[in-house]
Amino acid sequence: MKAKDFDVEFERGEDVTPHLDLPGARRPGLEQRRVNVDFPEWMIESLDREAKRLGVTRQSLIKMWDSGASPMNHANPEDFFGRLELVSLSYHRRRFPRTA
Repeated sequence: MKAKDFDVEFERGEDVTPHLDLPGARRPGLEQRRVNVDFPEWMIESLDREAKRLGVTRQSLIKMWDSGASPMNHANPEDFFGRLELVSLSYHRRRFPRTA
């Protein structure tokens, strides 16, 4: 089917899904890869406490940090961390200093 014909059917509100290759569909740039990261025990404990407080998994919390929801992107990082030990925040600040 030509793109023009597809557009016409779509604009009419017709079901165009039979024309799509859904099993072969992919979202470029969103493919997942597994990585292993070693953290000190105290950091894992802090991650687990914060993840529990937020009601998310440890992996989700790490993804939030990596996605830009990092405490370093907040005016007051302590608000983001809540009850997470300041030693963790201090470590994070030394490891990932703000860049203007």
